[in-house]
Amino acid sequence: MSTAVTNDGTGLPVYPGVRDSRCPFDLPPEYEAWRLGDGLQRVRMWNGRTAWVVSRYEDVKKILADPRFSADPARYPQLSPAGMPPVPAFPRMDDPGHARLRLMLTKDFTVKRTEAMRPRIREIVDRFLEQMIAEGSPADLVQAYALPIPSLVISLLLGVPYEDHEYFQQNSLVINQAQATPEEKTAASASLFGFLMELVARKEREPGDDLLSRLYAERVVTGELKREELAMNGMILLFAGHETTANMISLGTLTLLEHPEQAARIRETDDPKVVAGAVEELLRYLAIAQDMIWRAATEDLTIGGQEIKEGDILTVNLPAANRDPAFLPDTGDVFDIGRSVRGHIAFGHGIHQCLGQNLARVELMEALPALLRRLPDLRLAVPLEDVKFRHDMSAFGVHELPVTW
Repeated sequence: MSTAVTNDGTGLPVYPGVRDSRCPFDLPPEYEAWRLGDGLQRVRMWNGRTAWVVSRYEDVKKILADPRFSADPARYPQLSPAGMPPVPAFPRMDDPGHARLRLMLTKDFTVKRTEAMRPRIREIVDRFLEQMIAEGSPADLVQAYALPIPSLVISLLLGVPYEDHEYFQQNSLVINQAQATPEEKTAASASLFGFLMELVARKEREPGDDLLSRLYAERVVTGELKREELAMNGMILLFAGHETTANMISLGTLTLLEHPEQAARIRETDDPKVVAGAVEELLRYLAIAQDMIWRAATEDLTIGGQEIKEGDILTVNLPAANRDPAFLPDTGDVFDIGRSVRGHIAFGHGIHQCLGQNLARVELMEALPALLRRLPDLRLAVPLEDVKFRHDMSAFGVHELPVTW
């Protein structure tokens, strides 16, 4: 078992670990030691609680596919986001309740549905790209481009007024920030849930062509879904639908700027398969979900050679698992858009695999090539070591990305 250095005085390593700002695409060195070590690693989480961290590719897949590991936060209240109202949210449920809610949402996130959205997404990408260029260099790519694109896309899909984007972005930021106090997280969660409850009431009076309106008419009116359930799951989709993709656009851009030859391949190609492959490799290589997936053991069992007791909490280390030699022999730490990474688990695995993954792929396939082609001289406006990385967030990324062209 590895013993990574920790500064909290407990003797346990802290998870997620902090990356070297000079080499931000390298994972904390202890992650490899955890993969190579016996059993699993005991860690101290952001809120001071302890958990097992699972870092090997096959172990992560087993846990996420095994119903004996529960996603129900009632089993791990010590790790649940503070202040979340006690209303079911499908990512934090086990079957059959999980399947009941998820199936109500699936039709809006199929490949066919998200492909039909591609022309509108392309228009949104062009809109914010031209706006950023018009406002001049240098710019913060996060605020000018990476964040507004998925925020507007998910707003249109859900039926959330985009003029409220600063409000829901700020509250989402607090919920996602590991160092925010329980009181701050409680206030942000309650405020965002209240916002969605008001929006659901508005959909009853003024229905539109959007997901919330459809679910209200098809499920709430019939009694299949409670208003509170619609609001809570709308809140989860709003949060996840802009936060994670915004981080992937900004961090993906930075990755490509640091690998100019591979950026050039994307810029110069007219083959959508090349772009699609590049997006998959970015998803695999970056795997931005650091500590967003937790499970609780519902019985005594063994995973990765480690004895787990009923009630033990586990968190999956997707960044480490996606670079495991068991998945990509000897090359997991290498960024290469020319290879197949079919089977990566950046979106999780099993029944809880990310619902919005098809939408995220389309957004990335539109946003990244457009940026590289429209601004071939795009580059960092500050040294790499001065970029402010999101070490303190559940989803890794950058707080801001100063660029020039």
